[in-house]
Amino acid sequence: MDRNRTMKMVSSTVDFDRPGKQVGFFSLPLSVHDDAWGAVRVPLTVISNGSGPTVILEGGNHGDEYEGPIALGELIRELDPGRLSGRLIFIPAINLPAVVAARRTSPIDEINMNRSFPGDPFGTTTQQLAAYVNDVLFPIGDAFIDLHSGGSSLDIIPSAVIEPVSDPVKHARNLAAVTAFDAPIIVVIDNRGDPRTATASAAQAGLTVVGTEMAGAGAVSIEALSLCRRGVRNVLAHLQVLPPEMASPPTSEPRHYALSASAHVLAEDDGVFEALHRLGTEVHAGELAGRIHFLANPGRTPVELHYHADGILYSRRQPGRVRPGNCCLVVASPYSGSVA
Repeated sequence: MDRNRTMKMVSSTVDFDRPGKQVGFFSLPLSVHDDAWGAVRVPLTVISNGSGPTVILEGGNHGDEYEGPIALGELIRELDPGRLSGRLIFIPAINLPAVVAARRTSPIDEINMNRSFPGDPFGTTTQQLAAYVNDVLFPIGDAFIDLHSGGSSLDIIPSAVIEPVSDPVKHARNLAAVTAFDAPIIVVIDNRGDPRTATASAAQAGLTVVGTEMAGAGAVSIEALSLCRRGVRNVLAHLQVLPPEMASPPTSEPRHYALSASAHVLAEDDGVFEALHRLGTEVHAGELAGRIHFLANPGRTPVELHYHADGILYSRRQPGRVRPGNCCLVVASPYSGSVA
């Protein structure tokens, strides 16, 4: 996409080149029935001091994922620019319409922002937001921290996430930054090969990339939020934007997993899903994973679902009600080796 075309559609109250702390907005045009010349005003903060890398910190790509936006908001309020060596660009509620609605997708266009990169500066609101991140922010960034959780539909073991890249040098760089986050587990996730995610686009642009999954279940996890607070500071210290004393000492050696093509257990019927195992349980391919019950037809035998991979139960559906194709369970398999 053309960065200049994207910029023409956007107005901003911050100057990316000015030192200090600027808390403001960028605005995209929105013309709807009750507001002919309105705008979507997205929170944007730049904190800059001296020389050093530029790190883009994103939360709220999905509007029902809360730990990231909370942790970034706290850092915006607390951070003294004098502690920095470089520049931090915060977009803590990037998909603002979805954040306000507490939904995974935007209520304006029903699009999942994290399946819309690199975006379209002349597309729908969500596509324009993705284009702004891709066309305006990524070209001036050195690293990208993208904070996710399971949202309303999934509960996920709090973890740091590696975006797969084929270049071994870039993979090593990403792995070092993800390890610095100091999550108990690290998971390689390629989103079933979908290149339209924010982290995939950032990796394509050459940035160092760190992703997360911070619990979910439609709530704020005490443990995951604590991890997220520490982890972001740890990565920024690793990147030498923050001083080393702002990082926390490593807690343990992380375990490494990956999501294989067989990781997901999908619903096959309409009904109510009963999971049989807690998160973190070791499971095996072929083992009974859960059942779908038919409450309006008690005479019908429940349908059994089975795991398709060996590993640990990494994620579990939160709502009990399911329909065919819903993701019920995700297994993370032990991982060692290079990412291709």
